Amino acid sequence: MNLSSLKNEKIAVIGLGYVGLPLAVLLDTKFDVIGYDINTERINELKRGFDRTGEVDSDRLKSCSVEFTNEPSKISKAKVIIVTVPTPIDEHKIPDLKPVKAATRMVGRYMKKDSIVVYESTVYPGVTEEECVPILEKESGFKWKEDFHVGYSPERVNPGDKEHTIDKIVKVVAGDTPEITDFLAKLYGSVITAGVHKAPNIKTAEAAKVIENTQRDLNIALMNELSIIFNKMGIDTKAVLEAAGTKWNFLRFEPGLVGGHCIGVDPYYLTFKAQEIGYHPEVILAGRRINDYMGKFAAENTVKKLIKAGKAVKGSKVLILGITFKENISDIRNSKVVDIYNELKEYGIEVYVYDPYAYPEEVKEEYGIELVNDISKYKPYDAVVVAVKHKQFIEKFTLEKYKELMENGDYPVLIDIKGIYNKDKAVSEKFFYWRL
Repeated sequence: MNLSSLKNEKIAVIGLGYVGLPLAVLLDTKFDVIGYDINTERINELKRGFDRTGEVDSDRLKSCSVEFTNEPSKISKAKVIIVTVPTPIDEHKIPDLKPVKAATRMVGRYMKKDSIVVYESTVYPGVTEEECVPILEKESGFKWKEDFHVGYSPERVNPGDKEHTIDKIVKVVAGDTPEITDFLAKLYGSVITAGVHKAPNIKTAEAAKVIENTQRDLNIALMNELSIIFNKMGIDTKAVLEAAGTKWNFLRFEPGLVGGHCIGVDPYYLTFKAQEIGYHPEVILAGRRINDYMGKFAAENTVKKLIKAGKAVKGSKVLILGITFKENISDIRNSKVVDIYNELKEYGIEVYVYDPYAYPEEVKEEYGIELVNDISKYKPYDAVVVAVKHKQFIEKFTLEKYKELMENGDYPVLIDIKGIYNKDKAVSEKFFYWRL
């Protein structure tokens, strides 16, 4: 099989979120692309040239030729079908494969003979061949490796990152046969300038994806545990890391809230599979416990600062700046800022949340939290928690601004989760200041 066979064929991308949309638009530069999403509102927005995720700008959307649709029958036109739907975890930290299985059933019903179905969703090793292939066979009536093939190519999208865009990140590919692997390498290689890495098999590619974020999760967990220890010792963690960072081989990770759809989720896919085959992972789950605790830890220290400032905890007013899982994006999935919010509410605190990047209706639907539009309306606040390192906060919110929000009280409390502000200056200006 070669790329010339796609000249009169189409490629379908299933799921047009942070992963699928940039991929569809990129593939559109070389191929005829169908972009499918189950969300009708999302499709209508894309047709108007609006991407609420902010990953693809309006001009590029309007100039591309992707056929955006919510009609699953259009998939039958495609030779290559790429599945990029979410793979979350449920409330018990167990992998939720319902979205990928639902997408697979739909693909199976509409795919044609000799199709190649490629999965980019993060999964544990074995999902593509052991979970998805039987569904494709059942729904299509086709036989695997005779009537259709499958492949896996893990997504490596970093939401909000305009430097490491999809075309500039090496693409890992694997097919169910060496020929399919070669074909996928040529397909992705035609649009990925950073190059392609051919994994020896699909399970290896699946495993590679799930450990990428597990590694980051564990490194951040170490920094978070150090932060807990140093806080108890009265040592500033950021100052320690700055000193240690002068060594040439020191790994530069920072403590923080670990949320989102990848780092805070992917490790559970690996640990689930490990436990299924009889091994109980110790280190990975320990890192997860630490990172899942950090929202509560930040809230506890907010309460401690309120007490030290002589403020009554119950009935006090706290403003949280930011609710997205990381800076400068609208993505609120698995946001650990919500843990801070919920913990403060447990203390009887009145909590207000402001985030100019998040969509209020999404926050309300996902977490039941009403974002405030005018933060001045509810002042004075007893404390401000800067939870997300948004560019707008860095540029527009100064120490003087925080004093004004707390109406220049004698004991303003500033909780600077990411260490945006100069600690010495904040302390010299009489703030009760804390950071991870």
